Amino acid sequence: MPAAIIGSMTLGSSIRTALAAVGLAPRPVLHVASDVGEGPVVILVHGIASSSVTFQNLVPLLERDHRVISIDILGHGESPVPANAEYTIEEHVKWLQRTIKRLRIRGEYTIVGHSLGALIVSRHARVTRDEIEKVVLVSPPIYLAPQEIGDPVERAAVGAYLKAYEYLRSHKEFTLKRAAMIARLVPIRNVFEITEKNWQAFVLSLERCIESQTTVSDIAAIRAPVEIVYGALDQFIVPGSMKFIKNMRNVTVRRVEINDHIVRRRLAREVAAAIRGEQAEAKVESTAEQESRDEQAAAADAG
Repeated sequence: MPAAIIGSMTLGSSIRTALAAVGLAPRPVLHVASDVGEGPVVILVHGIASSSVTFQNLVPLLERDHRVISIDILGHGESPVPANAEYTIEEHVKWLQRTIKRLRIRGEYTIVGHSLGALIVSRHARVTRDEIEKVVLVSPPIYLAPQEIGDPVERAAVGAYLKAYEYLRSHKEFTLKRAAMIARLVPIRNVFEITEKNWQAFVLSLERCIESQTTVSDIAAIRAPVEIVYGALDQFIVPGSMKFIKNMRNVTVRRVEINDHIVRRRLAREVAAAIRGEQAEAKVESTAEQESRDEQAAAADAG
């Protein structure tokens, strides 16, 4: 290797070391799994125990006329796993904002979050100064604190979910084995992973972002239009959870039949339609329809 190149490399390393010593080195950012297409910018943020492979059915629907950027959240996929990370919603948002800033996006963008990613995106959209055109929340696990829920059936349902999450956090061997079994059954490879590598990120994100959340108030404070898309068979949507946000002035809710928590092709098509502002294939429910359906579900459970 020529001496000039070696000298240049050594100088560059010395500069980075000197900057790091005084706290001026570039801060680490999240892994950008893909950045494809041209046009209006859409940023995709996946959920807990997953990676950007979550959106493999969505990206092809958008890349022909959008710039589509998929980002792995902290502690997941190929993103950093800091030893001292606390995995609070604030920390997830800080890393996301730093990464978006590094991308140097000009003008407005649409941001999409799935599952935990929906909670992260909601807080980001609430606090950022960026120009956000639209927020799309896909399969958001929105839970109020049980003491804030008046309906006893809904309060019991949320309490059951929170107890189940606590059990998963407290029984590592059981959770890892169950996760491995489920991973073999889901239709998208590597879309669900709980391993030794991401265990800490999974446990702390579950406890500090999903079990303890302020997502309803975050959504209420978002200035941009908000589209919520979820599957009728989503096992993480508590009956009644959507009615707390359905009446917000800036929120539209789309319910997709025959779809669970995963972004399958049917759900992906609806998310793409929401991003483009197109006519929904899914049913856009009124509050009365939602309440009627929740009452029927509650009656069925009681029976």
